[in-house]
Amino acid sequence: MTTTETRGRTASRGRLMLNKVPEVTLYFWVIKIMCTTVGETAADYLNENLGFGLTNTTYVTGALLAALLVAQFRLRRYVPPVYWAVVVVISVFGTLITDNMTDHYNVPLTTSTIAFSIVLAAVFAAWYASERTLSIHTIVTTRREGFYWLAILFTFALGTAAGDLSAEKLDLGYAVSILIFGGMIAAVTVAHYAFRLNAVLAFWLAYILTRPLGASIGDEMSQNSHKYGGLGLGTTGTSYIFFGCILALVTFLSITRRDATEARQGEAVLEAG
Repeated sequence: MTTTETRGRTASRGRLMLNKVPEVTLYFWVIKIMCTTVGETAADYLNENLGFGLTNTTYVTGALLAALLVAQFRLRRYVPPVYWAVVVVISVFGTLITDNMTDHYNVPLTTSTIAFSIVLAAVFAAWYASERTLSIHTIVTTRREGFYWLAILFTFALGTAAGDLSAEKLDLGYAVSILIFGGMIAAVTVAHYAFRLNAVLAFWLAYILTRPLGASIGDEMSQNSHKYGGLGLGTTGTSYIFFGCILALVTFLSITRRDATEARQGEAVLEAG
């Protein structure tokens, strides 16, 4: 099949665009982990410190997420401030989905962890059946982007449930949970580079695991529990620290375009020439 035919077939599935998500670089993982940390602490900050309550926090965050997704879908290429704003807010919203199930409907964390695993698997199955790929390097149509953000949402919900299950339900504590999930990510990394684990599978496994890792980091920094540990910095201080770091990195990437697909492809062409 020629390149023209491939582009034509892709375009027929939705509006053809430049890749809408960043390349997987060190910047990507650092910001992603910080976003997951903010997702944990910001949800607690809005719910408890500002007194919004769980229900109102969910409504406000849901409305903000919808507005940001509209802005993201209207773009035709990856724009760092918009993309990462969506990730931050979807992290908060994913946390709230799990918190609502646990606190309002008394769903056990074991049940929600299993349920979100099944839902996420179903999203991936539908995505692959429709597009024949789960690669984030080809988010160039509206439909693929829709699958992408749906998968992201449930990775956050699943990660929150798994992180809380590990740290609190199983009484392992925040620091031990950090070591567990950090070790699992390291194992995936080794499996990919040393044993050639499929790159797409390795990416999604690592992506899922960064959520409970970030949540455990957020709890370790913000909480002060004799049972689970914590440094006691509070949700306000922890949220501001990570928001500031995210803002600095996103500003840098907006200026340099270091993680944009088209920019990295251009560098590869120059190096080859």
